[in-house]
Amino acid sequence: MTQKSLPPLNWLRAFEVSARYLNFTHAAEELHLTQGAVSQQIRHLECQLGVALFKRLPRGLGLTEEGQSYLPVVQDAISRLAVGTNEIFGQRQRRPLKVRGSLSFLHFWLAPRLADFRRAHPQVDIRYISNLWVKELDAEDDLEIRWGSGQWAGVEAQRLTRDVLVPVCSPALIADAPLRDPRDLAGVPLLHVLGYEEGWGYWLERVGAEQVDSSSGLQFDTLVATLRMAELGLGVALARSSLVEDLLQEGRLVAPFTQRIEASESFYLVRGLGEALSSDAQAFSHWLVAMAHR
Repeated sequence: MTQKSLPPLNWLRAFEVSARYLNFTHAAEELHLTQGAVSQQIRHLECQLGVALFKRLPRGLGLTEEGQSYLPVVQDAISRLAVGTNEIFGQRQRRPLKVRGSLSFLHFWLAPRLADFRRAHPQVDIRYISNLWVKELDAEDDLEIRWGSGQWAGVEAQRLTRDVLVPVCSPALIADAPLRDPRDLAGVPLLHVLGYEEGWGYWLERVGAEQVDSSSGLQFDTLVATLRMAELGLGVALARSSLVEDLLQEGRLVAPFTQRIEASESFYLVRGLGEALSSDAQAFSHWLVAMAHR
């Protein structure tokens, strides 16, 4: 079945306004067009659709059955377009601050602290775009929060965190069988997060527990999912200390071991090399760095 091509928006708008007023003159006034221009757009629309939408009556206009059926469809489409346009682009000329970054950093670190920035800078709207595997700064992004070594070409990177690799699990998981030594991990499932250079194999080797099978367990592509599984008691996750501070303080997770293995990677605030920051980006950068270094 051949589909009808979508009519131009101005034709649909002319139909919607004319159908509300049932009067081309009043429709022309709202649309800032001549009556003849409105009539012509209606004729073009009817010609494309192959049906009459209006009945020309002695004392005005009426809608045909096809026009009555089509009107709510057109009104809904125009309304959705108007709402979406206003939501994305707003009524102000001020553009939102675009920050791209780690989903886990947003979820565990930034979100609990963002109200502090909003209180200090209520005029700054933020659009945070999560990116699981960030490779380069998009030209439209103002700032980026990236996990890694801090050595990337074409950008300036300012360190935010200094992380320790921390095995964490639910208190319930070890209630009956405590984990006293890293070698005890052989008896529980390991939860892996993909994409990090230093995983379970690295940690187990550093603490002298190489005999534990570091390849066993469940694998996930985000730390958010991995820590959620740990919280639900499905195993032990290897977390980054900056992201689990609140979970540990709240008792939702526990860290059963005392060994401290520093991570070679950290979270960094990244910007384009030599690029000038807007006042909003400067305000957010200063706040973020100060908050991270507390």
